[in-house]
Amino acid sequence: MNIKRAKEEIQNTVRAYLSKDELGAWRIPPVRQRPLLLMGPPGIGKTQIMEQIAVELGIGLVSYTITHHTRQSALGLPFIREETFGGQVHSVTEYTMSEILASVYRTMEETGVREGILFLDEINCISETLAPMMLQFLQCKTFGNQRLPEGWIIAAAGNPPEYNKSVREFDVVTLDRVKRMDITADYGVWKEYAQARGIHGAILSYLDLRKENFYAVERTADGLQFVTARGWEDLSELLLSYEALGIPADREVVGEYLQLPRIARDFAEYLALYDQYRKVYHVDDILAGQWSSLMVRELSAAPFDQRLSILGLLLSRLREECRKVWELDALADTLHADLAALKGQLSAVQPDAFLDEKANALRQDLSRRRSAGSGDRQWERLVLAHLGRLEELLHRLKEAAPADSAAAFELLKADFQADVALRANAAAQVGGHLEQAFAFLEAALGEGQELVIFATELTAGTHTSWFIQHFGCEAYFRHNKSLLFNDTQQALLSEIAQVRREDTGGA
Repeated sequence: MNIKRAKEEIQNTVRAYLSKDELGAWRIPPVRQRPLLLMGPPGIGKTQIMEQIAVELGIGLVSYTITHHTRQSALGLPFIREETFGGQVHSVTEYTMSEILASVYRTMEETGVREGILFLDEINCISETLAPMMLQFLQCKTFGNQRLPEGWIIAAAGNPPEYNKSVREFDVVTLDRVKRMDITADYGVWKEYAQARGIHGAILSYLDLRKENFYAVERTADGLQFVTARGWEDLSELLLSYEALGIPADREVVGEYLQLPRIARDFAEYLALYDQYRKVYHVDDILAGQWSSLMVRELSAAPFDQRLSILGLLLSRLREECRKVWELDALADTLHADLAALKGQLSAVQPDAFLDEKANALRQDLSRRRSAGSGDRQWERLVLAHLGRLEELLHRLKEAAPADSAAAFELLKADFQADVALRANAAAQVGGHLEQAFAFLEAALGEGQELVIFATELTAGTHTSWFIQHFGCEAYFRHNKSLLFNDTQQALLSEIAQVRREDTGGA
């Protein structure tokens, strides 16, 4: 199965394991709650989906790379205590609590979250001395005489032997006590994730042209050479940072992340062309409707691969702009909810105390999730934006010193209109950019297949499809008529909504 299907299955399993009947008993007794075992090539996102699931289900996550542990850190250290048996005192060996289990209890104490996932990565690369203890843990959920707390689920991940010489085979007894999922690399699934995460446009447009280079592992005389999804994502982070700092990325830099020379070389050459296209086809000018006739002629005469690269440049910028509108929209909705809650309590609380309490709650939640390892970058961006706006409103109240709570509320309400206006202005600007992108492509390419590809990519993008659903785009609807059984705008909006429901698991 691909990683998207695996995430859905893990999420369903966790929900089933944590569900209770009307009497408060586990629907699936803990003894029948098999540990989850994910087997698949390295770097395809096994750890990341655990983080996502923890956030989405509101549970804790404790993650360990198990190869870093010894028998003592996993089992605990022995100590001697005295006990009386049959009237005689005996010295008895016991063990301190496992470092791993202690981390689970510590997370529960720090976060207040009583349920979660204990994720053990590289489970089949453990040392020979640790292997018996780990197999006992998978089978019995205990390290020595210490048991994993109820409400915590074991998930483990490993790599098949073709990717790692040091892996250990599980015996039949162990395999018969786990819920095993074999995961394969899938570019189409990763692309959905990559668009939402803002992966560098050069990487997406390159992989659209060369999907076979998304994931590759080869054994050579120089050892194992590979390219993984993790490598592409980490390279994207570096490229985005380098661009912000004005630092060029050459073949050597690319090869530090894509450790298969022929693919690293090929992408480095493509990246150079991508940068060249960016200098020739000024995206800001195109989206502002200020393109030149020379740009139109050059794109019209360009080969298909180059045309797709230009589409990638435009899509990358539009995805980023739509993401920013989505964030402004989410912030405005959150602030509106805050004001509505404040209005309902205005007779009982002071506005500044209410906002201060909200801000402190956000700081605590941010700290808890960071400690538990259960927050992603997008969630953190939204929380930080919300927190920053609350702090600005508190400062505004302090400066204005309104006479009473009613006056303070009116001041906050007026200030909130700035957020509404900012969202509206950003949406109007992006709407204009979408129209101009279509106009430029129409002028250069007519009604060619590139327009269909462009519209399809907008539909598939998490934030671009959200934007079109909420704010519309006449050029988009016009170019999608050939794709519809019913050429109505409402039909296309329904199609987009269905794509979004599938991406969010039916929510």
